[in-house]
Amino acid sequence: MTDPHLSWPDSPDVDARVEALLTGLTLDDKIRLVSGQCVRENPEPTSGGPGGLSPFHLADGPAGLRRAADAPGEGKATALPAPIALAATWSPELAARYGDVLGAEAAAAGHNVLLGPAVDIARAPLGGRTFESFGEEPLLHSRLVVPEVQAIQRRGVQASLKHYVLNNQEHARNSIDVLADERALHEVYLPPFEAAVRLGRVASVMASYNRADGTFLCENGRLLTEVLRGRLGFRGWVISDFGANHSTAPSANAGLDWELAFAPRWRGALLGAVAAGAVGEARLDEMVRRILRPTVGLQACAPQGNPGTPPAQAHDEVALEVARQAAVLLKNEQATLPLRAEALRRVALIGVDADNAFTSGGGSAFVRPRRPVGVLQGLRGRLGPRAEVTYLPGTDPIGPGALLPGPAALPSSVVTPEDGAPGERGFRARYWANPDFAGEPVLTRVDPVVELNRGFFDFPDFQGSTPKVAAPPASLGMRPSVRWTGVQTAPASGEYTFALTCVGTGRVFLDGELLLDVAAARPAPTTSGPEWDGTGAQVFEARRHLTAGQRVALRVEYAADAPEQSFLYGAQVRLGWVPPAGTVTPAVQEAAALAARADVAVVVARTFESEAMDRPHLRLPNDQDTLIRAVAAANPRTVVVLMSGGPVDVTAWEADVKAVLEAWYPGQAQGRAVAELLLGDVNPSGRLPLTFPRNDAGTPLATARQYPGVDGAVHYAEGVDVGYRGYELLGLEPRFPFGFGLSYTAFSYADLSVTPGESGGTTPVTVAFDLTNAGARAGTEVAQVYLRRPDETKKLAGWARLTLAPGERRRVEVTLDPRSLERPLSRWNPGRGDWEVSTGAWEVLVGRSAGDLPLRGELRVRVDRAGAVPAPVPGSV
Repeated sequence: MTDPHLSWPDSPDVDARVEALLTGLTLDDKIRLVSGQCVRENPEPTSGGPGGLSPFHLADGPAGLRRAADAPGEGKATALPAPIALAATWSPELAARYGDVLGAEAAAAGHNVLLGPAVDIARAPLGGRTFESFGEEPLLHSRLVVPEVQAIQRRGVQASLKHYVLNNQEHARNSIDVLADERALHEVYLPPFEAAVRLGRVASVMASYNRADGTFLCENGRLLTEVLRGRLGFRGWVISDFGANHSTAPSANAGLDWELAFAPRWRGALLGAVAAGAVGEARLDEMVRRILRPTVGLQACAPQGNPGTPPAQAHDEVALEVARQAAVLLKNEQATLPLRAEALRRVALIGVDADNAFTSGGGSAFVRPRRPVGVLQGLRGRLGPRAEVTYLPGTDPIGPGALLPGPAALPSSVVTPEDGAPGERGFRARYWANPDFAGEPVLTRVDPVVELNRGFFDFPDFQGSTPKVAAPPASLGMRPSVRWTGVQTAPASGEYTFALTCVGTGRVFLDGELLLDVAAARPAPTTSGPEWDGTGAQVFEARRHLTAGQRVALRVEYAADAPEQSFLYGAQVRLGWVPPAGTVTPAVQEAAALAARADVAVVVARTFESEAMDRPHLRLPNDQDTLIRAVAAANPRTVVVLMSGGPVDVTAWEADVKAVLEAWYPGQAQGRAVAELLLGDVNPSGRLPLTFPRNDAGTPLATARQYPGVDGAVHYAEGVDVGYRGYELLGLEPRFPFGFGLSYTAFSYADLSVTPGESGGTTPVTVAFDLTNAGARAGTEVAQVYLRRPDETKKLAGWARLTLAPGERRRVEVTLDPRSLERPLSRWNPGRGDWEVSTGAWEVLVGRSAGDLPLRGELRVRVDRAGAVPAPVPGSV
């Protein structure tokens, strides 16, 4: 390895230069360096760091550079499709192009450390950050993260791999204690980190918020030192997640090298700990060496600071290509897709964010798109004047309130605000910057719904909600009081359930009568620690019978006065409803009427997913299920485009629609990509990187101990049977299996061979088969190879992604190398604390997905001493 981005961990020259720098640093320099001396936003070239070193300029960036709104260029960057979309391409080549965009834009903006990529296994279907990683399969993570890291670091930017380790849910993320067995740790959760360390040569690793076996990750010596540095051979630096460090000497001695926080614990305390001998000077020197080694080796000492450098057009094309290849065709009844452009005269486009390109995940992965193209713009541009594309949102804006439990918000289309203008919908809202309704309101406006989820989600540079949700001013604070008033017109006769989701004090009045009275509601008991983690909002309900057309005055008064509420998790409230069965609101009626007049109806449905909270359920928020059913009833040619970061429960409406396309969070070029896919310019080739269950109950995490946890701990009782392996173990039938994806053509598999048929557990094995494009158009298939022992569930061992012309047949070979880092024939032996080859008969399965494997063969594995041969690891450092 001669390239600096690959050779820095082993380079004697780099080590010598690090030692020379180290000798020039004072004790104070060293303390400042490890205590997070950095500039996070709007960096300027400078040499004002410790000992003359340039400061570290960190930026979030798993899906593009997250920049402050006041940064040059209004803080915009190339908004790439979410990493889960990249995973759906199953393409290491695209991962390299993706990483190059990240590295180039980080360097050009003056950043020399990029906080990403993330390789957290999608264990919990409701996980809030699923969209930031590569799905549920460690092999898919490993093959994508290596080229992405290498591409980032070729630009002189240090990648910081996150979140190490067992960070698989947002629920109680700051305190949850993860209990996982050693085999699951080494076979499921560590492989992506090991691949990034040994093959990607990643510079930094971010330690996560959670505990493991009772100890916070930032002070977990077993995982940071024994495993990460000892077994995995990591020679870079470990950074804490933001504010995740809880100690001084314990964390420093355990293997943490850099503290990231607004108010670092280390600075003065660490100096005192060194003076007292609690942290040895040799330990501090080693922390500094770890930070300097990749910094020097990657020549990432100083930011370039040239915002005009990134080639916007070229990067936009990368975003477009990933979005094209990531889309997964889930259903295509009667070959509804692709649509024939020449046959279209009227297209009904429906969906709250179908007219913009801001459908993305929230939190540190949010990016302000530089060149946004929404689906409305994309379809109109592709179809031109020959077809009329008419748009309606169909539902109210979707924001962080969607993460609260309880029924969907009472929609604006049945409410008129107090003193509202003709045609105005929603509630008159008056906001006070205190929880007591004291003084004059600081803000008066019309809100479409009664719904707030304030705190983390209000941070100005973390927004993942539609731009149609108007954020309250910062001066309002996180503990406001609010009064909403309006007149509801009942759309149908029957019993209505009114639901108040609430943390704090809330009252609901119906025609002046007190309907719900909630006094100082505290969060329900959760798995969280001493600080509230935002979960546990309680739901209070009351029922009233209303007659169609009946108008009732609604008033909601809310005060964020619970003692747990703070700047991070503040006001939480929603006025929800459950109308009589079959009720269709005016907004949905308007959307259905638009669909009835069109040749085809396209519904773009979205989820809201974000760092800091998991999803409350797998259904679409804001009752988009009802919207889809109504549109499909009005137009039998209805296509649904899903924009989500994780699985979606489609059971309420899937049978009513002709086609379903999962586009994920598809980045700034989403409109162009979706138009090309729907109209057949691009043949869908994405394959699911995670399983879609039938519903919330139909997942392998069947108990509260497994998710979200009990008494502050979550038990990974499923062991290695994560994702599709858990469905197989329990005999659960998912709605769409891992690896699934349809095409506008058809592929057939035949003539499997396994060579050699008997292995000593060390030589490569070739799995070969014939793949034929049996359809009438070119298409790309992801042919998947799985292995299964008789006493275990199957596991992905490899795949081939290839494009075939119509009628083309090709002999495909997939090589399984037992000596590679992937260890296809090995398992972790906890007793020996090492890998061992599993002997006996292995079943070889080949096909389209984990649920469709038509070819089956056998591989027999024999070794001299059964199970005693560990798989050698290439590229050890």
